[in-house]
Amino acid sequence: MTSRNRYHHKIGLIAAGALVLLLSILVTSPASAGKPAQETEKYCLQCHSDPNLKMTLPSGETLSLFISQDVLNHSIHSPLGIECEACHTDITTYPHPAISYQSKRELSRVYYKSCEKCHSANYEKTLDSMHASAATGGNLEAPVCTDCHGSHNVQKPDEPRTLISETCSKCHGQIVDTYKQSVHGMALISEDNKDVPVCTDCHGVHNIQDPRTIQFRVQSPELCAGCHANQDLMAKYGLSADVYSIYKRSWHGVDVSVYKARWPTIWHDSAVCTDCHGIHDIRKTTDPESKVNPKNLLQTCKQCHPTAGPNWADAWTGHNEISLERTPILYYVEVFYSSFTPFVLWVCVIYVILQIVRSIVDRVRRSMP
Repeated sequence: MTSRNRYHHKIGLIAAGALVLLLSILVTSPASAGKPAQETEKYCLQCHSDPNLKMTLPSGETLSLFISQDVLNHSIHSPLGIECEACHTDITTYPHPAISYQSKRELSRVYYKSCEKCHSANYEKTLDSMHASAATGGNLEAPVCTDCHGSHNVQKPDEPRTLISETCSKCHGQIVDTYKQSVHGMALISEDNKDVPVCTDCHGVHNIQDPRTIQFRVQSPELCAGCHANQDLMAKYGLSADVYSIYKRSWHGVDVSVYKARWPTIWHDSAVCTDCHGIHDIRKTTDPESKVNPKNLLQTCKQCHPTAGPNWADAWTGHNEISLERTPILYYVEVFYSSFTPFVLWVCVIYVILQIVRSIVDRVRRSMP
């Protein structure tokens, strides 16, 4: 074999070896995709599985460094192969670098930002939320991702569905207690009813806005209509799905629509759903404590109409179409005016047309010799 042939032979062997190595990597990579996470997790737990492992921060707080294997096994992340270093990006070797965080809260507020790597869309929404605004204003206790979702024990946030209100109760305990006594809360907790709204259905999830603003107030009827204008859903519970359309035709609804269209930043007192029914304390109309129970309705109206007389509330037909069965007098009045009004208008139109014809005829006659 000549030197030139030997050279080409060596090149061929090297290329073949490289090809075999490349193929072996491609073949074995998918099968071992989950191993690095498990190996990293086991490595970290050699120390962090000790329940007594802890340290004292400069603030004087004791920070537990114990991580339960069982908790990790039941989390969302670990079974998917998401290893410790995915979040703890600054800890890649042992011994670990010195911790510079002054308190537990500072540590949480730094580490939660690692959520952005995988959940960028939701993370961006939180930046425009009321919680982020509160933090910007100096309230460092305003919740971040890990306050609601957890850290090592991340679970599906709505399984069970009652977990949502329990999560919100960490900061809004009094409001959630009120909600639990409402028609929505009792149906959720007592009956595990999946149809009733929880906190996030009304307030949003990651982009929670301030419910005290003018914009939130004027949009609240549409918020309620999400369920109460749903024909199938309301039929399921024997409720009318016409409440929203009737409200929009009422004085209150028309007034709110005008303000929303022309002066969206000006506060006004035209009643929206929550003014009459309550917010977190909504109850059935038959409940003696309901704000719209017939016994309490006048007092509810007096919130805006302090001079309302004892017969004021009797003029309200509720969110019901006028019908012969429910309101016979109003029904006949409506029938009369719905017939009489077009009749009067048509008579006026015919009268005007006849006057025009007569005027034309008179002009023609005058022009004749």
